[in-house]
Amino acid sequence: MQWHNVDEFLAMGGYGFYVWGSFGVTFAAMALELWLLNKRRQRVTQIVKQEAI
Repeated sequence: MQWHNVDEFLAMGGYGFYVWGSFGVTFAAMALELWLLNKRRQRVTQIVKQEAI
């Protein structure tokens, strides 16, 4: 497939909504996972510090 401008590239031959939407959902899921892991790490670190006292 050849694209002659940015609009054609973003449209992806009519499938742009699905392609870019999939990228967006994947990025959001990965960002959410990182945020949840960070929150969990902070909670575990806090528990370990409390038990060490």
